Amino acid sequence: MIYLDYQATTPLAPEAREAMLPWLDKFGNPHSPHRPGREAAAAVDLASTEVATALGDRGSEGRLIFTSGATEAANWALQGAVMRGARRKIVTIATEHACVLDTAEWIARQGMETVILPVLANGIVDLDAAAAAIDDRTALVAAMLVNNEIGVIQPIETLSGLAHDAGALFFCDAVQGFGRVDLPREACDLVAVSAHKVHGPKGIGALWIRGGLDWPPLIHGGGQQLGLRSGTLSPMLCAGFAAAARLADQRRHDDAIHISMLSSILENPFQDWKVNGDRTMRYPGNLNLRREGVDATRLISDVREVAFSAGSACASGSGRPSHVLRALGLSEAQARSSIRLGFGRYTTQEEVEQAAELINRAAALQLEWA
Repeated sequence: MIYLDYQATTPLAPEAREAMLPWLDKFGNPHSPHRPGREAAAAVDLASTEVATALGDRGSEGRLIFTSGATEAANWALQGAVMRGARRKIVTIATEHACVLDTAEWIARQGMETVILPVLANGIVDLDAAAAAIDDRTALVAAMLVNNEIGVIQPIETLSGLAHDAGALFFCDAVQGFGRVDLPREACDLVAVSAHKVHGPKGIGALWIRGGLDWPPLIHGGGQQLGLRSGTLSPMLCAGFAAAARLADQRRHDDAIHISMLSSILENPFQDWKVNGDRTMRYPGNLNLRREGVDATRLISDVREVAFSAGSACASGSGRPSHVLRALGLSEAQARSSIRLGFGRYTTQEEVEQAAELINRAAALQLEWA
């Protein structure tokens, strides 16, 4: 099987697996005062420091709180913003991940205000609309660094500037960009990341909170993690996340060269396809393509030798066309004719070449029999 669905999840790095294995036998609770507990606590503290360092926080400029994943971190960021003060307005973008859009919708149902900004045809946010929407009632502006479906990179620093000029906070969903593209962390008040998108284990993510920012807890109980998120942490997951984040930081240059090479190889075999989203302001390891008349769902079923998708794994079972592609102005038919190819560190040149041949062959058969 050729795996080209890196935006859904990434293969576990051998280094992350190695870091996790000892904690299958070391069962101490990291919140207990005895020696096994202290050893586990030390591993968790080290992991927190290493993930924060990979985010660019090399001087304890903020607090990194482990969560069950980026979905929890995003929920916490948006809900916390409207809980902590008098402002009750959230501004975000139509192409955001469901964890942000659905939380914003929930906030709106509680009687608060939510503004969903449109994007241009290339997937970049409409900055004029953003400037008009972000005002002195805004609690938080939320934007993805790299879009999970089309790979477009949003102007984070510009959006952050608009938020801060209005006295609002800025939250960045950096899940798809962490360890891959530049993260302007200094422009962010809150940042969400996920381990399994950087070759770490599933079931753990984190919310980075800028230093000095008073933040309300979302989960209550034993007061763990500085009283901000209660619950017993898994040293095994924390260690795996830390190893994966450290490796992503160390390998970022080499990974970027490898991924750019794979992207350039795919340009020629997919000349009959159109790229969804901006061609330059994008992460090259995410290639979202469409070909008129092709049924993407059928194509995925036909090409069983390749694992690829038609969009977000979180929405794949809904049966609805991608909200991201529709936000770009694509018709329902065009959205259903689009596929997403995601590749990365462990993808080989031979794999992408073979996958392109298999996908194009199946697409040609579809069109021939249409």
